[in-house]
Amino acid sequence: MNSDIAPVIEKVEAALTEGENSPPESWQAALEAVLAFFNCPTGTIHTYDAGGDKMLHLRAHRGIPEELMPKVTVIPIGKGIAGAAAERREAVELCNLQQDLGGVAREDARKTNVSGSIAIPLLKGDDLKGTLGIGKFEPYDFTEAEEKALWEIGAKMAGCL
Repeated sequence: MNSDIAPVIEKVEAALTEGENSPPESWQAALEAVLAFFNCPTGTIHTYDAGGDKMLHLRAHRGIPEELMPKVTVIPIGKGIAGAAAERREAVELCNLQQDLGGVAREDARKTNVSGSIAIPLLKGDDLKGTLGIGKFEPYDFTEAEEKALWEIGAKMAGCL
């Protein structure tokens, strides 16, 4: 991880200038900036509409197998890693998803081949705006500094929504 977080925050803010109405390629650009910063090959951004169906909706992804897309496109709060992060309003991290589902990940999550993963809720004040998740193919414990940086990025992302 590069220690200078400012460029990735600028890229996220520039990509999401239209907020929740940002086009798909803008959501993807925001995710790609985050993944590059953390050197992660996989990730997702989900948004949440409190006035709507109260589900997490996929906005951008990389590294999700096609067969899992129906399961990650819309996620109930509390289900899976992203749903658990949204429900708990805290980071959910797994060092090795391939060996330990951590009580939150679903069995199908292993099909991603991701081992080290972390998801955080996107919070604007107390309001849930979505989730941001990143992952590595090898077992990995995200450092305190990495988690702090992910929260900073997530706060800026939520601020755009």
